[in-house]
Amino acid sequence: MKNFSPKQQEKYKRQKYIRALSKSTKNLFKLFRSQESSYECYKKRFSKLKEDIDNLEKIHLNSEYLRAVDTYLEQLYKKTIQEQTLTEQQFQELKSIELSNLNRLQKLKNQKKYSKEKYRKDIF
Repeated sequence: MKNFSPKQQEKYKRQKYIRALSKSTKNLFKLFRSQESSYECYKKRFSKLKEDIDNLEKIHLNSEYLRAVDTYLEQLYKKTIQEQTLTEQQFQELKSIELSNLNRLQKLKNQKKYSKEKYRKDIF
C-alpha cells in the first residue's frame, strides 16, 4: 500500500470493515435459520467472525444501518458468548428472537431504496 494515497487507503480499510460486517450478519442469519445448528457450532463460528472484525481497524460509520449492525454484533457477542453460556434449549429460543432482529436490520438497510418520492414513477 506504499503507492496509494491516504484517501485510497482509508477507502480500502472502510470497504474491508463493511464487508466483514455484512459477512458476519449473513453467516449469523444462516446459523439461526438452520435447524441443525447447535450452540457449540454457533459459538465457534461467531467467535471467529468477531475475531476477524476485531482484527480490522475500527472505522467511523456514517450509515445508520452499518452503525446498527456494529452495535448489534457487539451486544450479541457480549450477551451470548462473553457473559454466559447457553443451554441447547435457550439457544433454540434465542435463534428465533435473533432471526427477527436480523430481519429488522435488513429492513433498515432496504428502507433507503424506497425513500425517494421524486424518483418514483406514477403507476396510475
